[in-house]
Amino acid sequence: MNLKLYSPLGDGGLISKLPDTGTTIFTVMSQLALEHNAINLGQGFPDFMMSEELIALVNAAMLQGHNQYAHMCGVPLLREKLAQKIQKLYNSDANAETQITITPGGTYAIYTALTSMLKKDDEVIVFEPAYDSYIPNITVNGAKPVLIQLQYPAYNIPWHKVHEKITAKTRAIIINSPHNPTGAVINESDIEQLKLIIQKHKNIFIVSDEVYEHLIFDDIAHLSILRYPELLERSFVCFSFGKTYHCTGWKIGYCIASPSLMHEFRKVHQFNCFSVNSFVQYALAEFLNNEDAYLSLSNFIQRKRDYFQNLMKTTKFRPLASHGSYFQCYSYKDLSDENDMEFAIRLTKEYGVTAIPLSSFYQNKRDDKVLRFCFAKKEGTLKEAAERLSRL
Repeated sequence: MNLKLYSPLGDGGLISKLPDTGTTIFTVMSQLALEHNAINLGQGFPDFMMSEELIALVNAAMLQGHNQYAHMCGVPLLREKLAQKIQKLYNSDANAETQITITPGGTYAIYTALTSMLKKDDEVIVFEPAYDSYIPNITVNGAKPVLIQLQYPAYNIPWHKVHEKITAKTRAIIINSPHNPTGAVINESDIEQLKLIIQKHKNIFIVSDEVYEHLIFDDIAHLSILRYPELLERSFVCFSFGKTYHCTGWKIGYCIASPSLMHEFRKVHQFNCFSVNSFVQYALAEFLNNEDAYLSLSNFIQRKRDYFQNLMKTTKFRPLASHGSYFQCYSYKDLSDENDMEFAIRLTKEYGVTAIPLSSFYQNKRDDKVLRFCFAKKEGTLKEAAERLSRL
């Protein structure tokens, strides 16, 4: 399937800033799922209801008149609540006034972080398979992605290659833990390597994608960059309320950085979206008092991972390790020699289950015969999907 739907020259001869970028795989596969009435385990969104309490708080905030522009940096009360949460979870003293900005989603926060620091011909180290927004974000800013493949099948970071790839042009390293699409998580050794790099190279910054911070399993601690002051000083750390509270369609997140980096972040932010919808922010500020809503999330989602993994034992798919996120990757080497895109399309059309081919997360379309499944679904959804997959 050709995902590149637009030519470099648009209407009026516009020269594309992203000539090699087409429609995202999530849109393509979700549309295919709709056309064939397939169970969509591709795109990462829950099919179960979010908190009724949080919905009620949003309604109340609108009725209370919180319907006009919010503060450019975010509602002060929400930023204060986040600062308290961060201190409690990570022993990190983030200043609500100078270090926290509310954004329309985690992806926006990542884009704004990169845009605030990248100049033409800068280089950014990206680990593949990678969330699909990273490379277009880098390219549109005139910078160059430097690609390093994670080590299959555990998807560990090959730090020796990172050190080899660093040049005078290296401006940033993007870290994502828990990792989308693989569910891998960073460990203390990874953190030590980051510290070494930051100490040695004073011109390198970190963009840390931590949107799945509360979806981490097997009693593993989330090693947020916020835990490490020397790293936070040189980092943009990006989060998502949508992933935490099962409301991905709300598109609301936040970024935390040192005061100097956040100053630059806000220069871009204020002339892009300016501010985020106010009533949701007031509701979230109140809902953050319910600590169990996010502290219980890991166990809740892990049960879904384990349930789906047990169901998948009836199939010929073989699980790869997933220690976090909404996702688990499965090998289909015992099922087909088809490339993963062809297999994912056939799975949708003939068996009524949609997954994402992992090659979509590589620029060179590396094909290890692996699909990514989203298990953040109702048990009935997962059971029906597994039953269909068992027919292969």
